Amino acid sequence: MSLRVPFRSSRTSPLRTRAAVLAAGLGASVVLGAGVAVAADTTAASSAASAVQAQAAAQAKAAKAAEVAAAKAAAKEKAAAKAKAKAAAAKKAAAAKKAASWVHPVRKYTLSARFNQAGSMWHAKHSGQDFAVPSGTDVVAAHGGTVVKAGGNGAGDGPAYGNAIVIKHGNGTYSQYAHLSRIDVRVGQIVRTGQHIARSGNTGNSTGPHLHFEIRTTANYGSAIDPVAFLRAKGLSL
Repeated sequence: MSLRVPFRSSRTSPLRTRAAVLAAGLGASVVLGAGVAVAADTTAASSAASAVQAQAAAQAKAAKAAEVAAAKAAAKEKAAAKAKAKAAAAKKAAAAKKAASWVHPVRKYTLSARFNQAGSMWHAKHSGQDFAVPSGTDVVAAHGGTVVKAGGNGAGDGPAYGNAIVIKHGNGTYSQYAHLSRIDVRVGQIVRTGQHIARSGNTGNSTGPHLHFEIRTTANYGSAIDPVAFLRAKGLSL
C-alpha cells in the first residue's frame, strides 16, 4: 500500500501576504501617529512654558519700573519738602536778622505825639515820634553806627530838643534822640545796636518826660522821615 503525503506549496498565498502588509502598515501608522502626538504635546507644553516665562518676565519688569517710579516720586517729594523747609527757615532767619538789625530805642513805652503832627508845641509840624517813658529810662542805639552829635542845645539843632544825640548809620541813615536827662556817649564813638547811650528826660521844649526819636537822611534838622514807618519796614512792631 502506498502512503500519500499532502502537497504544500512553498509560496505564501496572495491573500495572506496582503493581510500581513496591511497589518504591518497599520502598526506603523499607529506608531507614527503616536510619535506625532507626543511631539505635538511636547511642542505645546514648551510653548506654554515659554509664554508663562515671558509673562512672568514682563510682570517683573513692570513691577521693577513701578518700584523705580515710586522711589523717584518719593525722592522728589522729599526733596521738595526739604527745599520748602529750608526756604521757610531762611525766611525766618532773614526776618529775625532784619528785626535784630534795628531795635526800639526804649522799652515799655506809650506812643504819644506822632510824626508830622500839627500843633502849637512845634514851630512847624512834629519832626519825630515821641515815646512816653519815665525820666531816667534806658535809651539805646536803635542801630549800630557812629555818634556825630551829642550835647545840649539839641546838639546844635536848637534848644527845643534839649539834650540830644545823633548817630550816623552805615546805610546813610541817621537817628536822633532828644529831651535826654543824661548823655553817656561822645562824638566819634562807635556804638552797637541796642547799646546804652543815654537816659530819657524832660529837657528842652517838652511838656512831660519822654524820648523824642527821629530818623533823618542827614545829621541835621529838617531831613526827618516817618520813624514808625521806617522801623516797621525793618521788621519792628510799634
